Amino acid sequence: MTSSQQTPEPHGHEHGDEHGHQHGHEPGRAPGHGHSHAHSHGPAAPVSRHLRKVIAAVLIPFATAVVVGLLVLWPGGAPAHERTGVGFDRQTEQGKVVAVEQVDCKDVNAAQVPPTGDTSTPQGREAVDAQQGQCEKATVEVTTGPDKGRKFTEIVQPDAPRQLDEGQGVVVAYAPDAPRDLQYSVTDVNRKLPIGLLAGIFALAVVVVGRMRGLMALIALAVSFLVLTLFILPAILQGSNPLVVAVVGSSAIMLAALYMCHGLSARTSVAVLGTLVSLLLIGLLGSLFIGWASLSGNTDDNTGLIHGLYPEIDMSGLLLAGVIIGSLGVLDDVTVTQTSAVWELHQADPRMGPRALYRAGIRIGRDHIASVVNTLVLAYAGAALPLLLLFSIAQSSVGTVANSELVAEEIVRTLIGSIGLVASVPVTTGLAALVVSADRPGGGEQRAGAGGQRAGAGGQRSGRGGRRRRAK
Repeated sequence: MTSSQQTPEPHGHEHGDEHGHQHGHEPGRAPGHGHSHAHSHGPAAPVSRHLRKVIAAVLIPFATAVVVGLLVLWPGGAPAHERTGVGFDRQTEQGKVVAVEQVDCKDVNAAQVPPTGDTSTPQGREAVDAQQGQCEKATVEVTTGPDKGRKFTEIVQPDAPRQLDEGQGVVVAYAPDAPRDLQYSVTDVNRKLPIGLLAGIFALAVVVVGRMRGLMALIALAVSFLVLTLFILPAILQGSNPLVVAVVGSSAIMLAALYMCHGLSARTSVAVLGTLVSLLLIGLLGSLFIGWASLSGNTDDNTGLIHGLYPEIDMSGLLLAGVIIGSLGVLDDVTVTQTSAVWELHQADPRMGPRALYRAGIRIGRDHIASVVNTLVLAYAGAALPLLLLFSIAQSSVGTVANSELVAEEIVRTLIGSIGLVASVPVTTGLAALVVSADRPGGGEQRAGAGGQRAGAGGQRSGRGGRRRRAK
């Protein structure tokens, strides 16, 4: 009696893996009989012509409306105004600290004790400390403008938050109506070099890691900045409705950024549609709750200066425009991620229907929601941290803090943006699941390939049966 040992088949290859491969490496087999492909491992195949037409029928009118809106609302530059010399509305030039010497604060009258001699107040104590300390007398040279080469002195108290060093670049403000000796004063330091260097490191890191995709992301970032500075801001200053300007400008940024970074494809188009729906929801909620909460948008010196210079600007509309623009960047991230997740799930298992794709995609989206909402809240809290510290020092209750307009603006801004982000996950996931499951490019070829796989598998089983019979 003779026995024959069968060669074990590789696990799972009899039925084909998820990519449609079957491998049979048995002796005596003709080459290529056990290897068939249902689809390639490369990029996703383009969607069918019918689906491309449907997507184009939605996006082309939208893009056309955005272009028309840009042309109609294009401002042609910010309107001119007479400088007030207050806050940021001052004429500034560049300067350089050429000398610094130590002097007695009392000799230069750096601070005055109150006439009553009362030092019980914080102001009185600070004045006494300033008179008893050593001040810096900085000589500053103006390096730009019509008064280039002119020098003036700046007294820096010892407890000043900004100290000056010799050779340091500074920003100087010019007040033409002041006495000649007081026309120039130091308002800030020149930070162009460190900021420029940091921006260069950022750009290099993006290009090195992202390569061509990273380069396109930088170009899209530049386009976004140009739309913001050349269209959105000047159009609002010209008196256009801030909400309309923000919607048109955000839509232009969204189209440019998404298609430049991710390519002109159905996947990107679905992300654009999901972002658009979410932006509309944010706009509607913002209009409702900003009006209902009576938020004026005029809460600090900067907004007060804007309202004083351009009283025709709707400050509450400006607040709503900020909510929409601020939410756009995070929305892009969420919608692109969800769309890509659904596409990859479909690639892994083409048999999944829209309902299964949606359930799998929404599970990924829940993790994304948790992280993004937390990020948004912490970003706003970090920006308002000095204000929150002031409320903590005053020992105000949580209700009092939340009811103040300064904090209420940030709360409404955060919650509206977060609702839009949360809504973008099911909206985008549902759209992606419907589009990718409705698409059937090359369906006949896939069925034929699957039939060939079944036939090949049958041949393999027949071949094994024949060997078993021969072994007997």
